[in-house]
This record gives sequence, structure tokens and C-alpha cells, in this order.
Amino acid sequence: MTPILSLHNIDVAEFLAILDTCEGNVFLVTNEGDRLNLKSKLCQIVGLTKLIEGGKIAEASIICENKNDESKLFRFNFFGDTADAEINN
Repeated sequence: MTPILSLHNIDVAEFLAILDTCEGNVFLVTNEGDRLNLKSKLCQIVGLTKLIEGGKIAEASIICENKNDESKLFRFNFFGDTADAEINN
């Protein structure tokens, strides 16, 4: 699997809410080649802690196993579409 998109300057709370609606595994791939399964809350904490700058994600690559999840994250990344995600700010 190759990274399907790079995330830039996104709202962390919205991103985590979108992840909760994903059906399959979603991986965060670091520049060092680490792959963290973002369906795991522990991996979310570990992975996002390294990437957060001022409450926004600076840059990250994402790989999805499910095509619907890929589409959902693509729409969120480019259009800010949170679809059916429940956002807790």
C-alpha cells in the first residue's frame, strides 16, 4: 500500500472524529517509515503527539485499507467535510 494523501494543517479534534467513523484500518506513516494504526487510541496519542504543532497537524501521510475511508479522509483533507463524524470540541 502506498500513501494516498498527505494531511496538512488540519484540526486534530475533527480528524480524530473522522477516524472514529472509519470502517477499516487507517495508518499514519512517518517520514522515518513508522506505520501507526490510527484505529488504536494508543497509536493516535503516540503518533499525533509527534506531529502536532499548535493544535494542528503539521504534515503526515495516510494509508487506508478501505476505499470508503480513503474517500472520506480525502474529502475531509481537501474540503473540510466531516460527513457523519460527531465532533466534540
